[in-house]
Amino acid sequence: MARLPGRHARLQDGGPVSGAARALYSVVMALGQPLLRRKLARRGRVEAGYLEAVEERFGHYAQPPETASELVWVHAVSLGETRTAAMLLRALRARHPALRLLLTHGTATGREEGRALLKAIGRPGDVQVWQPWDSPAAVGRFFAHFRPRLGLLMETEIWPNLIAQARQDGMPLVLVNARLSAKSLRQAQRLAPLARPAYGALSAVYAQTEDDAARFRQLGAPVAGVFGNLKFDATPDAAQLEKGRAWRAALAVPVLMFASSREGEEDEFFRQIKAAAQTVPARAAINSIAKLPANANANANANANANAPFKALVVPRHPQRFDDVAALAAQHGLRVSRRSRWAGGPADSPEAMAADVWLGDSLGEMALYYGLGGAALLGGSFAPLGGQNLIEAAACGCPVLMGPHTFNFTEAAALAQAEGAALRVADMAEAVRAGLALLNDAPALARAAQAGLAFAERHRGATARTLAALDGYLQPGA
Repeated sequence: MARLPGRHARLQDGGPVSGAARALYSVVMALGQPLLRRKLARRGRVEAGYLEAVEERFGHYAQPPETASELVWVHAVSLGETRTAAMLLRALRARHPALRLLLTHGTATGREEGRALLKAIGRPGDVQVWQPWDSPAAVGRFFAHFRPRLGLLMETEIWPNLIAQARQDGMPLVLVNARLSAKSLRQAQRLAPLARPAYGALSAVYAQTEDDAARFRQLGAPVAGVFGNLKFDATPDAAQLEKGRAWRAALAVPVLMFASSREGEEDEFFRQIKAAAQTVPARAAINSIAKLPANANANANANANANAPFKALVVPRHPQRFDDVAALAAQHGLRVSRRSRWAGGPADSPEAMAADVWLGDSLGEMALYYGLGGAALLGGSFAPLGGQNLIEAAACGCPVLMGPHTFNFTEAAALAQAEGAALRVADMAEAVRAGLALLNDAPALARAAQAGLAFAERHRGATARTLAALDGYLQPGA
């Protein structure tokens, strides 16, 4: 979908320039509906979830219309945003037990995760549907049907017609856990006649960092607080983490993980792990991540070299790519063993122990994978994609090696690096060398793991701050 890339701002609310820009945008969105249907049909051939309840995207629903404005609407576009929303929604439900939820998504993985969330915390009257396509007609039907009393948009979701309709209906709309990269700010500024009225029409923005807040203000956004990142409040699944660590302890070799890998990154990863037997990692890389003194390695550990045997674990970000990644590894001449075929841990599977690459082809087991992996390369950071969430790895005590592209988590990446929980590397080759060196230096690895745990714990609290701010919208009579 053509999501607006920035946050919010105000040019001249309702002025002729901004009004004309949104009118043109609305025409484009209305004409684009047949293209959306074709896109969904193509995606549905790979992920069947995209074929579910397609008419919801155009404002047509099986549920009876609401007769009162009771629902609190939460929009979490994809898997990551839905997992982040889960922490907030659990806390909201505990604080306001009678709350009714309307949960919307844009991707099949987000919807599936949302379905699991509602099974866990749902109450009678909760609703889950697709996000409406941002045409005036679809958005109008969405609001008329569900009549939400409050809307919470997670992180980055700015849609001009959706926001305009919320304002017209008098429904408060808050951007929660909000982030805005410098790149997204520039994109929004280029679309100022469309972007500024959309950002300016939000009721409040709860920014992750002061830098995010400053960028939002450049767009005229009503920043109402800087609360930190909700992701720090996530608690890894303890049973999964314990199982993963037990699996790792049963192995005679270390495990180098590539977490949430993205298309275009795995090819180079497979090249580098094949070349690792001829590469000796730089000791300086270990010094950096583990914060060792300069003279700590006068007697270099003979085990800290890439000639030591290891296993590579790849967990693709998108489940529809599991088969593609397995095929790509095979093209490199690497033997692959899939997690879905293990009855127990990899040490109990002759196929797994004979393989060069383990493929994490399951959903909802990231804590297990971080427990199994001794150190993790950060997906999305080795191509200009902005990086995936490194906080979860740190909370699991798994040191992170991140590439040059982390603009989606700028402050978290900088803090993790400064606090010894992550190492910045120039490219995939350096990441593999440094990762293998770290895995073969037990004291450095332990220090980096402890730094990650301390880093994750130190920055908790965003959920409590967000809850307190939302109380003004959720109290009786608000």
